[in-house]
Amino acid sequence: MTSQHNLNHYFDFVMKLTIDSAKVIRDAIQGGKTIETKAGDWDLVTQYDRKVEEILIDGLAKEFPTHKFIGEETVSSSKHLPDLTEAPTWIIDPIDGTTNFVHSFPHTCISIALAINKELEIGIVYNPVLEQLFTARRGRGAFLNGKSIRSSSVEELASSLICIEASYATIVEIRDIILGRLEAFVSIAHGIRTLGSAALTLCHVAMGAAEAYHTDNLMPWDVAAGTLIIQEAGGVVIDTNGGRFDLMSPKVLAVGNHKLAHELVKLIKHADIKTHQKRLQSIQAS
Repeated sequence: MTSQHNLNHYFDFVMKLTIDSAKVIRDAIQGGKTIETKAGDWDLVTQYDRKVEEILIDGLAKEFPTHKFIGEETVSSSKHLPDLTEAPTWIIDPIDGTTNFVHSFPHTCISIALAINKELEIGIVYNPVLEQLFTARRGRGAFLNGKSIRSSSVEELASSLICIEASYATIVEIRDIILGRLEAFVSIAHGIRTLGSAALTLCHVAMGAAEAYHTDNLMPWDVAAGTLIIQEAGGVVIDTNGGRFDLMSPKVLAVGNHKLAHELVKLIKHADIKTHQKRLQSIQAS
């Protein structure tokens, strides 16, 4: 039962730890970094990703020894994504937007969520460069630097600012799908944006600065905190196909309101049909 847990203490403790560990990002963003790649040339990691995650997990494990962890760098080193159990589990991305961080582009952040009984209870996204602190507790609303935020009520695609992570088009196997969806968005939306940080982009949807965010190529630590923040801001996070969102296998369609979400599902499905038709034509022509 969640009632058995001291969520106030969990929140206060992780908040202080987040602020303290963020000094690593703030101090290092302008300097040189030792860069490695993981899944591909576009998937970067630095020594600072590992340092921040170590600070967070060590601090939380000492304070809450029975809690579990799903951290980006820990999972990357073990090459195994653990199951999400009913135990209190911290889901951590130490530096979301690592490519931005490497280039000293200021959209980079720490993302931390706590799930209990497989339900998100706490979400924190902190950009220490621009001093943006997004927070949410289940049932208590969403906040930016302590001020309440709400998602957009815009229901028309033509009036919407849509965010998409177009850089995943570097992956050859899914390039046509991503570019097909991007073309569909460009053809109708008020504007398109790519921020390079899933967690921060989700928060932009939560605060109404963008109407929607879509990408299929993320991991739980990219989206856990931002998902709760959007939900608490009045927005909706669903699967790209329109079904229930799966945190452990996230295909993300995060939208300010349900009506616009429904319109985007239809748009994406139509774009994918066109892409698959082009694939068949290419096979038949060869």
